[in-house]
Amino acid sequence: MQIWIDADACPRVVKEILYRAADRVQVPLTLVANRSLQVPRSRHIRTVQVASGFDVADQEIVRRMAAGDLVITADIPLAAAVIEKGGHALEPRGEFFSEENIGERLAMRNFMDELRSSGVETGGPASFSKTDRTHFANQLDRFLARHLKR
Repeated sequence: MQIWIDADACPRVVKEILYRAADRVQVPLTLVANRSLQVPRSRHIRTVQVASGFDVADQEIVRRMAAGDLVITADIPLAAAVIEKGGHALEPRGEFFSEENIGERLAMRNFMDELRSSGVETGGPASFSKTDRTHFANQLDRFLARHLKR
């Protein structure tokens, strides 16, 4: 199993949690972004820089990931592609995307896009909080405990 991060929009605190987890459980962690990233020196952590462009990083993650891999992303279409390929998708706030909820999440995303394109102010997501960080760390720990039995 490998962990992939859709790194362009991932909060720094979530990346730091993932760096520590990768070293602790010795699992490969790859950050994919369209810019150069600074990461801690570790044999478990690497970066992949892709060209700028719409969904280029997402497409690269889907191309490289394998069934059973974990992808960290808030991007709902990317999460849908990950699930379709047999992977696991966890958003930075600690909620897992699943076969059961991805359709609803895609429909809501599309609905909100339609509202915004028609001029309706929909606001953005709430600020990332300590509760979000804790929830993410707990979900990640549970996932790793279940999927990395040694």
